[in-house]
Amino acid sequence: MKILKVIMRVVLIVLISIGLLIVHSGYKMYKDALEQISLEEKVQSIREKENYAKLEEIPKMYINAVISVEDHRFYKHKGIDIIAIGRAVVNDIKSMEFVEGGSTITQQLAKNMYFTQDKKLNRKIAETFMASAIEKEYDKDEILELYFNTSYYGDGYDTVKEACRGYFNKELNEITDYESILLAGIPNAPSVYAPTKNPDLAEQRQKQVMDKMIKYGYLTEEEAYNIVNNI
Repeated sequence: MKILKVIMRVVLIVLISIGLLIVHSGYKMYKDALEQISLEEKVQSIREKENYAKLEEIPKMYINAVISVEDHRFYKHKGIDIIAIGRAVVNDIKSMEFVEGGSTITQQLAKNMYFTQDKKLNRKIAETFMASAIEKEYDKDEILELYFNTSYYGDGYDTVKEACRGYFNKELNEITDYESILLAGIPNAPSVYAPTKNPDLAEQRQKQVMDKMIKYGYLTEEEAYNIVNNI
């Protein structure tokens, strides 16, 4: 029993040491990113994009769809959703691979602004530090606006305004509720869900988004039916 306890202590110490190293590496990545360009400068460069869209230009249906499918507790957390992270950890353990990250919209914005798409732990830690910094400097509506202008929608479209024009040949204020919900599902995996690539998968993803909207009270089942059937 004594040997077993010693082994368990050694394993625990090793795991804690590894964890601390990962956190330190992530923090350094976060600090290095800010040294290259400050948060204020980065945000300013995004807002100067030719096709930058103000939040008031973006359809409410699209905003609600994104919040429903990406981060339904967006207005309740401070950039990090412990519940979502816990769920993601459980699912990752079950699948024995890194399949779900539990990232909030703010964390995704941090990734879009500063980091790569690689699913590495130190990058996730850096993303978390950056998300906290973003939440301290910007309000929720500003964060949403920046997110919509840094997400990738496939086919070379880097803002929601570009995606509307490219996929639907419309301005933001012209897209239908059906198109809004379809568009909201694309950034999760643009190469898979872009309607020009896989229209059937894009519609399947749209159905997933709609189901989330019903679940979180943004749509009734009747409203969803009417949207799908153009009633």
